Amino acid sequence: MDQFAAMTTFVRVVDTGSLSAAARSLPSSLTSVSRQLSALERHFGTQLVTRSTRRLALTEQGRILYSRAKAILDEFKQIELALSAGRELPSGRLRVSAPTLIGRLLVAPILAEFLRRYPSVSVDLQLVDRAVDLIEEDIHISLRIGHLPDSQLVTRKLADIRMVVCGAPSYLARRGLPQTPDELKEHDCLVFSDAPGTAVWRFKENATADRKIPIAAKLWINSLDALLLAALDGAGIVRVPFWQARHELDSGGLVRVLAAYEPAPAPLHLLFEPSRLALPKTRAFADFLVAQWQTSDPFGVRRTDLTKE
Repeated sequence: MDQFAAMTTFVRVVDTGSLSAAARSLPSSLTSVSRQLSALERHFGTQLVTRSTRRLALTEQGRILYSRAKAILDEFKQIELALSAGRELPSGRLRVSAPTLIGRLLVAPILAEFLRRYPSVSVDLQLVDRAVDLIEEDIHISLRIGHLPDSQLVTRKLADIRMVVCGAPSYLARRGLPQTPDELKEHDCLVFSDAPGTAVWRFKENATADRKIPIAAKLWINSLDALLLAALDGAGIVRVPFWQARHELDSGGLVRVLAAYEPAPAPLHLLFEPSRLALPKTRAFADFLVAQWQTSDPFGVRRTDLTKE
């Protein structure tokens, strides 16, 4: 059995919804499609689909194989594209993931210009506050905050993200200015989270170590924008990225507190799966994003060395 051909047929059967539709799209004979599917089931020793006269459904094992086979076939397609990348202009669908706030305020506004420069590219921007799986979720390029575990992914550092704790002058005049992180337990804290519970804010303990402080929040919101507005209205003390609050801090709408205890900033990286880095559309977007942010300096720390690590 040609396993690659059988997986291709299996994926086509699932995508089209029937053996006959898969046979027409390949093109192949219905007998050949049925034979390859049966051979695949014998090879794995399990039933992959349940068949009736009216419908076809995946078994649990079939769903597992479909997900992995789809990724394998897509990876092979990307390798083919990468090998011919030097002869191609950027084109095709580009899937990008980014943290919600950065994606909405800093990535989305520059996409119109990117699409004007590369009219053969279409962009699918996913705004998610979690670490995506580039292969499983079919993401070409991802922006991720934080120190990265060792992996086969290619990274390109963009900036450093510093988190600051701040509050409105009206709130601090009413409740006092905390002098140490431990004093936050006496304050109304505004916390970013999708799941209310006990939050943890990290502070510098000494030159080499950080300390985690449990926070009993007065207000939970899964939007940093909304938290910042609540802080400006005097609802309490908030912890947000410095670049987001920079204007309010400069204008006096917010006051930075516990600055001596701020931990080291977290890096912001671009992540690529190695075979996709060579794709013209991926490389074009990475270079475009770096060039735009070098000019605008959105994080407030001028960098002239946005280079590969």
